[in-house]
Amino acid sequence: MTYKVIMIKIDSRISDAATVQSILTEYGCNIKVRLGLHEVSKELCANDGLILLEVEGDKRRLNSIVKKLNAVEYVKAQLVEM
Repeated sequence: MTYKVIMIKIDSRISDAATVQSILTEYGCNIKVRLGLHEVSKELCANDGLILLEVEGDKRRLNSIVKKLNAVEYVKAQLVEM
């Protein structure tokens, strides 16, 4: 079995979260699992974060998601297959 995961690093959640969410909504039928991580404490809510997606779909469609995400200024995305 091959797992397909898209890792998304967001360096400015305040400015880019809505754009990233819009892209993820567009490709919602390809997303099986979504996990969002960012540093939180009493003193801090980090502006950067990591989103992990387990995805399904053909390679062309998954690469399209990554390309759209990477077009956002403070976002870096990568597809990993294991």
